[in-house]
Amino acid sequence: MTPTAPDGDATVDADPRGGDRRPLHGLWRRWSLQTRLMLTVVSIVALTLVASAVGLSTTIGTVLIGTVESNVRTLTVGLQLFDNNSYVLRARTADEAILGTGGLPHGYTLLVQSPTGQTTAATYDEDGIRGLSPRQFSQLASVDPNMAPTTVELPGLGAYRVVSFSAGDVSGLAGLPLAEVDSTVARLVTTITVVTTGGLLLLSAAIAVVIQRSLRPLRVVADTASRVAALPLAQGAVSITERVPAEEADDHDEIGRVGAALNTLLDHVDSSLVARQRNEERMRAFVADASHELRTPLASIRGYSELSLRAMRQGVPGVEETTTSALERIQAQSLRMTRLVEDLLLLARLDEGQELVYGTIDLTALAVDCVADARAAGQDHEWRLEVGDEPVVVAGDATRIAQVVANLLANARVHTPAGTTVTTSVRLDDGNAVLTVHDDGPGIDPALADEIFERFSRADRSRARQTGGTGLGLSIARAIVAAHGGSLTVHSEPGSTTFELRLTARPADPAPGTEPAVP
Repeated sequence: MTPTAPDGDATVDADPRGGDRRPLHGLWRRWSLQTRLMLTVVSIVALTLVASAVGLSTTIGTVLIGTVESNVRTLTVGLQLFDNNSYVLRARTADEAILGTGGLPHGYTLLVQSPTGQTTAATYDEDGIRGLSPRQFSQLASVDPNMAPTTVELPGLGAYRVVSFSAGDVSGLAGLPLAEVDSTVARLVTTITVVTTGGLLLLSAAIAVVIQRSLRPLRVVADTASRVAALPLAQGAVSITERVPAEEADDHDEIGRVGAALNTLLDHVDSSLVARQRNEERMRAFVADASHELRTPLASIRGYSELSLRAMRQGVPGVEETTTSALERIQAQSLRMTRLVEDLLLLARLDEGQELVYGTIDLTALAVDCVADARAAGQDHEWRLEVGDEPVVVAGDATRIAQVVANLLANARVHTPAGTTVTTSVRLDDGNAVLTVHDDGPGIDPALADEIFERFSRADRSRARQTGGTGLGLSIARAIVAAHGGSLTVHSEPGSTTFELRLTARPADPAPGTEPAVP
């Protein structure tokens, strides 16, 4: 049966005899990147140098052997075996031929087979001319005279390079020892080995320094990532202060780009954690405030219902009037809770892309109606309207756009003192319909300017606030506008606050009884 890993996958590396078929692979994986790089580079260079040394030694040995062959042929041609052009035998034996020829090097060996069938062999060394031993003679005589130059091992004399020759009826073999060639090749191999070993040691030291310096930024990146990974990021207020140093996070190489990318990622994660913490705090505040707001009407509903029931059971005089008043309060508190729930439900549906019914909206007429309603609700404010004679038409949900404009006007009324002038204007701007609500009130607190469109955000954070609301109005307004593909922005400073609603305009429908223009 094939052994399996704990997760159920077959363990292909398991040896049936109980061992790991890839121990070197596991060892390689356990080594550091620096060690693996050094081993790889040094191994490749070592193999290259060894191959070069072998090739060089072989080539030089071949050249030297060729030189020996050439020397043998030259010496053999100069032997005093015959008269010139007469083929008259002057020397009958090998030793006579060697003796009659001057200038032969030590180690020169000659085998001569005369026309009479006599075969003799002799060698010339520092002791003079001497014959070959039976074993030496036998080994040399066994060489085929018709074959190419070959190497023969003569007992007691070593390796010889032997060349055959023939002249008329005389044939034979001549050779020179390869001891000097072998000695030269051995010295060359020794020199190459020493130089290669020293070069590899020097190369290893240089590569270690270079790789260590090159990988230092990567180690810094890894250490930074390890420290970040050890931080408790799951919950609570967390700030990631760890960053790759600037000198290790530039774009001069790939590792620098990795460091820069990690810093950018950490910036994004840090911003996300801050936003998450801020949203959690807002959510907790909203849950507390929503619970408070729901608890108040629920307490009222419970109190009035208990009061009515008690009065009815005890037969208190005037119970009808008391019950009617209690039911009116119960209804008012129920409507208050309903509005809160509906606001939350509307936000959820807008997030899902629902709750919009598109049609043609005359933004000018809508602004006129909303300002009229605001004027009736806030008679202690001065309301102004600046619109043109031509309609400004957009496509959208008229009810929801009216809710946005009404919310902006209500904010201007609630958050500014009596006597404040609120100006609503509608205009076309480069293909966009723009509606602005401007007031000359005290402005928005700079600490809240960046988050007034966030959900559950309120200018008055106290439980006993005077402005009411749950902090969902502007977030609902922006969600509605975003669902229409538009934008809702604010610019505020002391004495001037302007909310700007911008939607894509569309051509106005032709008036009844008119024909569309023919292009």
